[in-house]
Amino acid sequence: MTPKDFSALRARLLAWYDAHARALPWRVGPADHAAGVRADPYRVWLSEVMLQQTTVPHATPYFLTFTRRWPSVSDLAAAPDAEVMAAWAGLGYYARARNLLACARAVAADHGGVFPNAEEGLRALPGVGAYTAAAVAAIAFDRAANVVDGNVERVMSRLFAVEEPMPHSKPALKALADGLVADDRPGDWAQALMDLGATVCRPKGPLCDRCPVSDFCAAFARGDQDTFPRKTKKADRPRRYGVAYLLMREGKLALVQRPPKGLLGGMLGLPTSDWRATGWTDAEAIAAAPVEAAWRDAGEIEHVFTHFALTLRVFRAEGAMRADEWAAGRGLEALPSVFLKAAVAGLGRLL
Repeated sequence: MTPKDFSALRARLLAWYDAHARALPWRVGPADHAAGVRADPYRVWLSEVMLQQTTVPHATPYFLTFTRRWPSVSDLAAAPDAEVMAAWAGLGYYARARNLLACARAVAADHGGVFPNAEEGLRALPGVGAYTAAAVAAIAFDRAANVVDGNVERVMSRLFAVEEPMPHSKPALKALADGLVADDRPGDWAQALMDLGATVCRPKGPLCDRCPVSDFCAAFARGDQDTFPRKTKKADRPRRYGVAYLLMREGKLALVQRPPKGLLGGMLGLPTSDWRATGWTDAEAIAAAPVEAAWRDAGEIEHVFTHFALTLRVFRAEGAMRADEWAAGRGLEALPSVFLKAAVAGLGRLL
């Protein structure tokens, strides 16, 4: 692709974005941006953290809840950990929620509540990696940053028919995307690529007849665009086994706070056994229970985390223990999804 092609490709995609940009609650659209409106760095940062490993429809109600409760980064920084973690429940990857708070508090304490306006300063914040720093720099501050997410990788792999399989091709795809970055409208460019990948250059069944840059696409010219990006075969996800305990007292359920670090760190959840590579017998499950009680088998659930699958047996009893909270009804809806599933399985419904 020649420099002239690059220029034509950018012009086509930006014109398409001007006409077809998604309306998102954290986004300043291209018309408003051209009129001088600038995105709020707090909202851009918050949305990018939430969108990691999830979809726009799933993240949107969380974003709206967060920005209603904590409309500025300083408001979020002052929020109690437990409230933020509870509001995050259901988005998964709970280390992100802890990093969210750490970053907000660093911006409030060390930067007067104002985000740094360049990648280097953003990268110095807790929990902010290369992608998030580039996204905030480009979208909020119009810096010519190379913003590469999964959508952009897919677009690059097809535009240039990159044969090397993922994830080994990531550096090459990032370099190809960097060659298209320019000082002209860098924030709009980043969002245009994201929108193209999300709505047209989709993982399956790309809508090439609607693509504004199909004339430049090497994979489309070959007719095998569906096969990109190339992928290596994934290793089988390992399985672990555990037990969750539903201890009832006066119609409420015992919840405990998990250790601050590790999977689901800092979240309220059900008491559990260790999660190990072998299953649990009834005797082992009862011996590992948090208190002595008339424990009985109440079912089993399956849950998939990023790096392993979990089979969780559920045991139920009446009794008392030193719990961090006794919850009923809506109090259970804020539980991480694995514990919500276990509660529903063991109780038949929420209290």
